[in-house]
Formats: sequence, structure tokens, C-alpha cells
Amino acid sequence: MATDDVRVRAAEPRDLAGLAAIEASGDAMFRRLGIEFPPGPMVVERMIQERARILVAGDPPVGFAAVEPLDGAVHLEQISVDAAETGRGIGTALLRAVIEEASNASAPGVSLITFREVPWNGPWYARHGFAELPIADWGPGLRRYWAAEIAAGLHGLGPRTVMWRPTG
Repeated sequence: MATDDVRVRAAEPRDLAGLAAIEASGDAMFRRLGIEFPPGPMVVERMIQERARILVAGDPPVGFAAVEPLDGAVHLEQISVDAAETGRGIGTALLRAVIEEASNASAPGVSLITFREVPWNGPWYARHGFAELPIADWGPGLRRYWAAEIAAGLHGLGPRTVMWRPTG
């Protein structure tokens, strides 16, 4: 998959060290909205440690998506694009690759938790076929993720939502 000559592929070991810097550049965009993430390891560092599936865009990477199995589906933990590279369709290419991989694996869909009102979060995912998932439809894994986000203070930064997009 490519956009503006940026190919999406599975991350290789040589790619991993640079992904935290991509996430940090993206986090700076949130600070402009008054959202300051709590200190601690970057999400991608935790996902690498947990051996999650990491897709990257570009060589060297200018964006990544971190996914893992959850509740019988695929959970998109994070998409991050280097702030200097936004607006080129890189996030869209990563998202399409995640959905395609989930579909190829016969997963029923892709879940995620995101900021409901941040333009490049909830509204962006909605434009790509995601919809808010009612609490009654959350599996135990999503419930654990939600509780962990509350405990980490993320819900104090702005309204959060669970979203879902079926595959196929």
C-alpha cells in the first residue's frame, strides 16, 4: 500500500528505535489543544515490549500503527504520523492496512479508543467507517483498556470513546 510514495509494511527490528520520536512529534500536536499526556513510557514502547504487531509507513518510517488481538477482533492501540508529514494520507494508508490485515485474518472488525472530539481522532475515524461502540457491546478486553485509561488519567484530558469498524 502506498501514498505519496510511502509504502506501509511490517516493522523490522531496525525501525523500532525511531518510533518513539514519531509518537512524540504527534503528541506535540495534542499540546496545541491543551492535551498534555501523563509522563511515562511512550505507547509504542509499551506495544513493542508486548510484541504487538507494528506496521510502519516509509523507510525510514514516518508513521506507524500498533495493533493487537483483543476480544476476538483486532484492536488498534495507536496510529501516529510524524507531525512534519501530516496531511499526506499516511495515517489513512496505515489505517487501511490495519483494516485489510484484520479482514485477511478473518477478524470481525477493528476496535480503538480515542478522543471523541479531537479532529484527527474521533471525527477522522468516523470518516473512515468507524462508529461509537455501545458499552453493552464491549468485550472484557475493551473494558480493561477503558479502566486502565481512566486509572492513567487519560479521561481527564478530554472525552474519550470506543469505536468499531467491521471488516469486510
